[in-house]
Amino acid sequence: MSKTLPPRYELLTRHGCHLCDEMASLLDRVFAEGGLTYACVNVDRSPTLRERWGETVPVLLRDGRAVAKVRLTEEALRRILHRRRPGP
Repeated sequence: MSKTLPPRYELLTRHGCHLCDEMASLLDRVFAEGGLTYACVNVDRSPTLRERWGETVPVLLRDGRAVAKVRLTEEALRRILHRRRPGP
């Protein structure tokens, strides 16, 4: 039986973005409770990401797919985290 890998979370951010700081703070708190981690990615360091997301930050990606944009409540984050990943 193969073991399912945990989801990979990334937070697309931009320096000086207060909404990015708010979402990161929420992720820090809620992810710590579940032993989860995420990576912060500055969209301005990648022309591809900057072109794709423009001013739409923060964006929370799960396995490369957007699951939340701009504003995120704790309740919505908990729903996202408890949603099952699609099967093969």
